[in-house]
Amino acid sequence: MIGTLKAEEASQLQLVEREDIDDEEDLFEAIDKLITAGINAGDVKKLQDAGIYTCNGLMMHTKKNLTGIKGLSEAKVDKICEAAEKIVNFGYITGSDALLKRKSVIRITTGSQALDELLGGGIETSAITEAFGEFRSGKTQLAHTLCVSTQLPTNMRGGSGKVAYIDTEGTFRPDRVIPIAERFGMDPGAVLDNIVYARAYTYEHQYNLLLGLAAKMSEEPFRLLIVDSVIALFRVDFTGRGELAERQQKLAQMLSRLTKIAEEFNVAVYMTNQVIADPGGGVFISDPKKPAGGHVLAHAATIRLMFRKGKGEQRVCKKHVFQITPGGIADAKD
Repeated sequence: MIGTLKAEEASQLQLVEREDIDDEEDLFEAIDKLITAGINAGDVKKLQDAGIYTCNGLMMHTKKNLTGIKGLSEAKVDKICEAAEKIVNFGYITGSDALLKRKSVIRITTGSQALDELLGGGIETSAITEAFGEFRSGKTQLAHTLCVSTQLPTNMRGGSGKVAYIDTEGTFRPDRVIPIAERFGMDPGAVLDNIVYARAYTYEHQYNLLLGLAAKMSEEPFRLLIVDSVIALFRVDFTGRGELAERQQKLAQMLSRLTKIAEEFNVAVYMTNQVIADPGGGVFISDPKKPAGGHVLAHAATIRLMFRKGKGEQRVCKKHVFQITPGGIADAKD
């Protein structure tokens, strides 16, 4: 069970049940199935050591990448890919099949009805949602709220799943999660137990943490991956125009990994982004800013949200007003 609720509400809410998890397994095929297809168990272990735990994930890698794994020759990789293609259909499907596949997408509430309406129901799984804005604009507050709302059952606009949180700026506060859990009528201890947290200190560490998630997500029902923030370490580890091209290339690789995780495991990816001054923003904008990361980051995000400060604790996203409360993100009060 993903979260334990207060006694009087326990009968009303049902979180992840075993049969729900079994249904999710249809979304991906475990890498172990390659053994029954004639692939050596030792070679399958090498794939797992490289962070590949599903046949779906295997098909998202190039043969060049796979031959880079120690102990896998070109002949072995060809045989592995051939076996995986028989297990997973990565070819053409009909539009009707694509529509059917879209029905597995879950929308997770942000805690604010106004923000949910803007998002068409909430943060979407199998997609990347990016929030950018200046400091204290509500990006990390939304991350903390999603840590709890993701664990709600789907009939309460939750995701019935666990949360992975990669923190690059030291902004995660477990004590902040407690009042948010209480607001949603959930046991704070159980909610915190269902959040796996890691602090990243370099862009390489950040990428390696993503590789390690595949093992967890192939075994447990995760519904949300948070990266707060996605760009911070890249801005620190790469400096000056001379390193800009390399930075964007490494950033693109990491964003590609996030996209693959979202689609492979049907999880929502929520990433926060910083802003930079935009001198060419125009004379009619008093304080022009734009999101960091350039076109590489812009193209990776399925949905981009720009947050700005309003009155007091109110925040604004495309004319939709929400508020930061002790219980997390909520609708603004008049």
